[in-house]
Amino acid sequence: MAKALWPGLAALGLLALCGCGSSTGRPPQKVTAAPLEREVFVQSIDTVSTLEATDEIELAAQAGGRIQRVLVQSGQSVEAGQLLLVLDQTQLKADVAALQAQSKSDQLAFERLAGLAQEGAATALQRDEFEAKAIGSRQALTAKLADLSYKDVRAPIAGVISDLSVKAGDVLQAGSPFSRIIRNEALQARIDVPAGQANRLASGQLVQLLDGQGQRPVAKGRVTMIDPNINAKSQTLLAKAKIENSQGMLRDGQRLRTRLIIGAERHLAIPFEAVTRQFGQTFVFVVGTPAQWKKDPGKTPLATIERLPAGSNVALQRSVTLGPLQGDRYPVLKGLSATDRVILSNGSGLRHGSPVRLKQP
Repeated sequence: MAKALWPGLAALGLLALCGCGSSTGRPPQKVTAAPLEREVFVQSIDTVSTLEATDEIELAAQAGGRIQRVLVQSGQSVEAGQLLLVLDQTQLKADVAALQAQSKSDQLAFERLAGLAQEGAATALQRDEFEAKAIGSRQALTAKLADLSYKDVRAPIAGVISDLSVKAGDVLQAGSPFSRIIRNEALQARIDVPAGQANRLASGQLVQLLDGQGQRPVAKGRVTMIDPNINAKSQTLLAKAKIENSQGMLRDGQRLRTRLIIGAERHLAIPFEAVTRQFGQTFVFVVGTPAQWKKDPGKTPLATIERLPAGSNVALQRSVTLGPLQGDRYPVLKGLSATDRVILSNGSGLRHGSPVRLKQP
């Protein structure tokens, strides 16, 4: 019985020596690899900001009265000079009509007396008295027409009506605010910068307002003001930036993730998909040779590595230090060189020293 086992054991030994395609016992894994290139990566401070309108006007009537008509609503865009409210004008219109009649009468009386004065039938003093009366009537009419115009409340600037607090039938007091007009085309970002980053700020630096995911810029501007003092409670420094909002996507009071661009540097770049993380550390796999593997064999016996053909490729795991992800690439701060070829595909099944075969492009 023992003799019958020897041929089978011998066959198993031969299979072990063959290694199923490589001296490590694993067939080469097909992978895609790419050389490293240097790219420009921005240095930035990520924080938050609150938008405020630089053009915001409280609306108040110059004359009081009962509201007859409300011609706008909250959130409506208006043009400069557009009619917003109409106040009761009944008494003023009657006053204007009376003054118009009086002014016309006084003017005709003056003209008749002026003609008589030229003929010597009236004195210059009488003519001057009638002229002064005609002028006074015109001035009274002009003043009353101005009062009447105040009963039509118009927009002083173009913008958006905010928080309209009146309705038809309400009595409006002269000078009492009833709404606001906000121009969202011109906004200012109030940026909260952590105190530890304060010395990196400078006027003119680019500011990007980001979308809800904090990735895509939706608007931009430049730093225009840096407060000299740190807020003791929040431990932040206030910076302000003018923001372009020509498309009207942003609103007064809106709070957004914000990125301050404080500089730019060139680094080796690796794609997002090339990076793996294990136990709090960051790794990538590069294409290496058996000779390179021998310099960092890990737990693999050197004899196993030496059995590999000299021209074969293996995956070498490298610990790397990366900067923040920008787009789909990381800047490499430490751990790789420009001569490395980073493995992009099938990295999840690799281990340090795994035999690999490069896919043809």
